[in-house]
Amino acid sequence: MAISLQKLDWSLLQGFLAVAETGSLSAAARCMNASQPTLGRQIKTIEAQLGAELFHRAPRGLTLTETGTALIAPARQMRDAVHQITLTAAGQTARLDGTVRITASTAMSFHHLPDIIAEIRRTEPQIAIELVPSDESRNLLYREADIAVRMYRPTQLDLITQHIGDMALGVFVAKSYVDQRGLPQNQEDVLQHDFVGYDTNSAIEDGFAQAGFSVGRDFFKVRCDDYMTYWELVRAGCGIGFAQANVGHAEPLVTEIDLGFPLPALPIWLTAHEAMRQTPRVRRVWDLLAKGLSPLVSGPATT
Repeated sequence: MAISLQKLDWSLLQGFLAVAETGSLSAAARCMNASQPTLGRQIKTIEAQLGAELFHRAPRGLTLTETGTALIAPARQMRDAVHQITLTAAGQTARLDGTVRITASTAMSFHHLPDIIAEIRRTEPQIAIELVPSDESRNLLYREADIAVRMYRPTQLDLITQHIGDMALGVFVAKSYVDQRGLPQNQEDVLQHDFVGYDTNSAIEDGFAQAGFSVGRDFFKVRCDDYMTYWELVRAGCGIGFAQANVGHAEPLVTEIDLGFPLPALPIWLTAHEAMRQTPRVRRVWDLLAKGLSPLVSGPATT
């Protein structure tokens, strides 16, 4: 059955994609902030319009039919095109006032961005700021954020990036731990001490491996992926841990130690979609973020 493009409702395709990607009406409804009956009616409507069954109904959810599977790629292309239209239109506004949404790691959001955002608000009071602390990569194409502060260089197409510089890392231990256990005296002594590690993130294990120490997850007797809680565990004396050097230096309950091997620096990159980067308010906040972050790093900034 042929269907006119004028009759194909984009909102129906959105519902189809949400169900296809989550595997159930209930999960898709939560993602779209819609009711499950409404989404169910949308699926029936698009199937009627297309004259084809898109899902097999099963007790544990929905699975794609052959036709539904074939529609995934073009539906995603349409979704990307709609988002691109939205980004391009938003990027054309000449007004400075409005909202800029920033995402950054939980550590960056907690330790550094509040003071920077306060200065942005003093400098440009007509610009509202939304801060999204997250250790997951936010999708700039879908406008989950206008500007991202990344600790790695993004490589996706259509993104503008600026390397602010590199931030030093340090090794820190609570003074209460030192009083009880002392400090490592040499590299051989390092493995005899307690370290706070990550739970599912292998970054610290990888760092030990690069320094010539073969340790597994079980080596770390206290583990946590949430950085802010991780740092509190170090402060409390649960073991030796790693942190941004400027954060550790400002904490009177800990002391910095040298494990005998160098630590990698933590790069800071600003990132925005190229369409949104040209919006006056986004460009202005970008420049103020770059200025505010610069004192945290060493080395020349690059683009």
